[in-house]
Amino acid sequence: MSDPMRPRASLRTAVVWEVLRDALERRVKATGRESLDVLDTGGGSGNFAVPAARLGHRVTVVDPSPNALFALERRAAEAGVADRVKGVQGDVHGLFDVVERGAYDAVLCHGVLEYVDDPAEGVRNAVAALRSEGVVSVLAAGLGGAVLARALAGHFKEAKQALEDPDGRWGQGDPMPRRFTAEQLTALVEGTGLEVGAVHGVRVFADLVPGVLVDTEPGALDALLKLEEAAAELPAFHAVATQLHVLGELHGEAGA
Repeated sequence: MSDPMRPRASLRTAVVWEVLRDALERRVKATGRESLDVLDTGGGSGNFAVPAARLGHRVTVVDPSPNALFALERRAAEAGVADRVKGVQGDVHGLFDVVERGAYDAVLCHGVLEYVDDPAEGVRNAVAALRSEGVVSVLAAGLGGAVLARALAGHFKEAKQALEDPDGRWGQGDPMPRRFTAEQLTALVEGTGLEVGAVHGVRVFADLVPGVLVDTEPGALDALLKLEEAAAELPAFHAVATQLHVLGELHGEAGA
């Protein structure tokens, strides 16, 4: 199947999607079921939910924004997968007010932990939504990428502030409530009893390269995508990635 993401947007999603698709394929083989039950917490307008549904899986998206859920409904309909995508208003802290515990083969927790009061509880709830075995995909803002971006923009004091701040924020005007290092995010995932299957740096170069170069230079987009994929698994680049992705795998009984 071809990459379902739009070319320019794929710079932000390609690495995570490849890892996630492979994980879903492994669950299909392990369960013997062609269609899995996937929960996407904070899934918004369906960047990952709709492609997952295109693979034949049933996806429940939990998001606090009615506007995002409306966009999800429209996007799923346009993709012809409206029957396999369900949107529910809610958030990861009150997850079991709106979905069932232990009912999913895979849980996505993308762009959620930065905003919640208790990231550890967020991951625990994601794990509790799994069946006795399954995968959790966690994507969160990376500290190093923000420090590098502020420094390259000439905001050296802000870069230092982000580096030293417990939440990785560069100042009062920073729109991101929290950022993580790869070690912090891995520890959160392992702390729930999940086994870390993979760690990837996401958007290592994409946010630093001028958009006009990518859009106008022949072959630049494809070459940049290949570079991102090559660097994503190398620990040296996790420290400068805009986002970090951790895939956790559960073997045995789900956590509470």
